[in-house]
Amino acid sequence: MEIKPSLKAVLKRLRLSGILPTLPDRVAYSRQVSLAPEDFLELVLQDEISRRDHKSLELRLQRACFDQDHTFEGFDWDAPVTFDRDRVRDLFNLGFLDRHEDVLFLGPVGTGKTFLASALGHAACRAGRSVLFVRADPMLKELKQARADNSYEKVLRRWLAPDLLIVDDFALRRLDTMQSTDIYEVIIGRHRRAATIFTSNRDVEEWIPLFDDPVLAQSALDRLAHNAHQVTIDGESYRRKQQPGRAVTTDTKPKGRRKS
Repeated sequence: MEIKPSLKAVLKRLRLSGILPTLPDRVAYSRQVSLAPEDFLELVLQDEISRRDHKSLELRLQRACFDQDHTFEGFDWDAPVTFDRDRVRDLFNLGFLDRHEDVLFLGPVGTGKTFLASALGHAACRAGRSVLFVRADPMLKELKQARADNSYEKVLRRWLAPDLLIVDDFALRRLDTMQSTDIYEVIIGRHRRAATIFTSNRDVEEWIPLFDDPVLAQSALDRLAHNAHQVTIDGESYRRKQQPGRAVTTDTKPKGRRKS
């Protein structure tokens, strides 16, 4: 089917040019099954809705800045790690986002904390929510730089704005005075206004001594802990199992000589 230039111009003016690539196939299908005009129009417009939804999702995922494309479907639920699986599955209903509740994934290195946090973020993107993923150290460095160039309020708003903020690898090391204040501002600024996920190798009780100011620590963490779903994960590191050659087994038993 040859699409008339006048039709192309009309679709372009209505910002419906995305229909053009699939329009010939839809016209052929319509003729084949004798679709009514209103059914054909609905089919074509539904194609455009699906295209726009897909483009919007891609944009939200891009803006989320995930390190990897982790999803609920990709998680190994049979992995030899222990945590409350029912509770985590319930989190994927995303009710915690509407209630502005937080989530803490705690446990040793390599047990799936970042994977689950990212998968929740991916699910939130698919549900039309704004998400931002960041590791704790780069976030604090950006806030520190913002103080130096007088853009602190603008940068802070970046961390306060998303429906879901995921802060990965928090509490790896002691926080100085400025970092303690910055993480306090992020936690307090988002408290009961938006949902936040933290992943950490330490229990929450171990976070307080890492703050330069114990009063700030107590004030921020008290709000966070009492508003959060805490999920503790324990088990062997996934990364250890992914070492090259680890899953490969070789038969080292000497073979006997063939008798002649």
